[in-house]
Amino acid sequence: MGTFRELIAYKKAFKLSMEIFEATKKFPKEETYSLIDQIRRSSRSVFACIAEAYKKRRYPNHFVSKLTDADMENGETQAWLDASLACKYITDDQFHNLNKQSEEVSHLLLYMINNPDKFK
Repeated sequence: MGTFRELIAYKKAFKLSMEIFEATKKFPKEETYSLIDQIRRSSRSVFACIAEAYKKRRYPNHFVSKLTDADMENGETQAWLDASLACKYITDDQFHNLNKQSEEVSHLLLYMINNPDKFK
């Protein structure tokens, strides 16, 4: 296995984060230091934690710990997506697309958490 950048979970989490970044450019300015910062931070933390986990893959407990951090941040991102939809900052279609991508990341993370030996 090469680098963390080759992991499907990393690629999908990175793509989701970039799509969230683009979507939040249209949010109201008063959300700059609250919802925008929160959802951007949590979505970026997902792929960053995956990268950190990969670098610790020789130590299964550390690997799994960082992956659970990534999953936690992914869950937080989903909560912020809920808020974005409720505030009507994103459309139903945007929400379903972003949430579906987040669910895919979650499934990949769960696979990695349950199979750490496949990533040594």
